[in-house]
Amino acid sequence: MGISRTAEHACSLGHLTASTFSHGADLINVSGLRAPHRSKALLMSDPNSPSQDPHIKVGFLLFPGFPMSCLTSAIEPLRAANDITGTQTFSWVLISEDGQPVQSSAEIPFQANCTLADAPDVDMLFLMSSPSGKFVHPKPSNGHLRKIARHGAIVGAVSGGIFPLARAGLLDGHSCSAHWCYSTAFSEAFPYLELSDSLIQMDKRRYTTSGAGAIFDLMLHVIEDTLNATLMTEVACWFQHPVIRGAGVRQKTPAFNCDSTADGLPPIVSKTVELFSQNLGQPLSMNEIADQLGVSARHLERSFKATMGESPGKHYRDLRMRAARQMVLYSNDPISRIAHAVGYETSANMIRNYRRCFGRSPQEDRRNANPFRVTNAENRP
Repeated sequence: MGISRTAEHACSLGHLTASTFSHGADLINVSGLRAPHRSKALLMSDPNSPSQDPHIKVGFLLFPGFPMSCLTSAIEPLRAANDITGTQTFSWVLISEDGQPVQSSAEIPFQANCTLADAPDVDMLFLMSSPSGKFVHPKPSNGHLRKIARHGAIVGAVSGGIFPLARAGLLDGHSCSAHWCYSTAFSEAFPYLELSDSLIQMDKRRYTTSGAGAIFDLMLHVIEDTLNATLMTEVACWFQHPVIRGAGVRQKTPAFNCDSTADGLPPIVSKTVELFSQNLGQPLSMNEIADQLGVSARHLERSFKATMGESPGKHYRDLRMRAARQMVLYSNDPISRIAHAVGYETSANMIRNYRRCFGRSPQEDRRNANPFRVTNAENRP
């Protein structure tokens, strides 16, 4: 049973209602940033035929270990839009390289509708994958993927799907969004690509989202672009999702060793952590950081300890170890290369700090990793 259209008022946040998301103005998202206005013609199957009822077909290319929540978060808003309107405006198809069932990260298999080679024409195609996702037969499969892009489909990725999309060369010349938990690993694997910390990144006809919540928001905007903002808001209310985020909203990241998110820290601490994150491979001294912030090293130390409960030096080392762990779990780079990437001249020093931080060596961590995170194949294009 559907929810009445009056339900859109019940889920508004303050004065944030359906009118906030009208086509006549830029979308105002929760961060106060503004997402670019998007034309309906971007998604319509035939923008030259305005009298034709719109129909959008979305393909989802599944790789073993894909996050199940990302797939359901993408499909459910579209399904709800169909239910509310009593139409089949949106349809979707599950695709795998060989047409066989694909096991998700939750170890639940999903039956594909077709092979990649036999995929129907789609308006949008999203790759769903763990960071280690690869084609068994990369040459023909990447060719099929590039053909879909050449034929005008919007091609994108959710969460770890950016890894196989980048390996196919379809992110070359485009900026993309990567989930914070493996952004360092992605940057190391694809240093020539422009990485964004946005939840949603739309660069020409490449749409990338950082995770399940982000693809849900993106599909709400697809509903708005295809139909209208009122319906988008009602769909959001079906799922009790009143705050709709757009492109340009930065990901929420944890402030490690603290119960706050990074954007909730005091300015001096937040800027310090940002400088730490920007200088993992060539660590700065506390005096250098204090100089950049225009404060004394003593003041920096006191402020940091008061907020984080630890010294800035320890926090800096732990951030470097977390970056190293991304590369341990999401790549097959040798430990010596990982050590160099996080600012250690020798592997021994990095391994000692890694063990102190995580209770096991990088080698042990890699051996015990979730098999969906990394494979024995080289994590390179």
